[in-house]
Amino acid sequence: MASSAQPGTGPSEEFRFPGNRLGLPATGPGSVAGWGRRVLALLLDWLIAGLIASAVTSKPIWAGGNDFGTAQLVTFFAITAILTGLAGGTIGHRVCGMRVIPIRGTTSYTTQPGLLAGAIRAFLICLLIPAVVYDRDRRGLHDRAANTAVVLR
Repeated sequence: MASSAQPGTGPSEEFRFPGNRLGLPATGPGSVAGWGRRVLALLLDWLIAGLIASAVTSKPIWAGGNDFGTAQLVTFFAITAILTGLAGGTIGHRVCGMRVIPIRGTTSYTTQPGLLAGAIRAFLICLLIPAVVYDRDRRGLHDRAANTAVVLR
């Protein structure tokens, strides 16, 4: 049976680099961010949420406890959802040179994901498992559900 596909365009050739299928460049600004930057950004955001929760609960960050852990998680969710939705990234994203972009038909670097996408991403990141299950384009389940991608600035 003859195939209508041209040589070099089969399923194995579709994936050349992370972000290729999304129309993103291979390197430079707009390319998919690597795991090191993402983990560092997550740790920075978690630390910032801990400092804010520490101030709100009047407990030192190292004191822990159920009240503090809940306050830190709620704070992390709020700052992640709001900053991602309205500013295109959290403080950790900005420090690490990344941003979150919506993937809608054509990739636009000027629009923000929106509050709903930010809330979806933040909720699923708080569950942790969706963030560690990802595809070839380095999009975790949280990014796929929110229809976003994390790219370099």
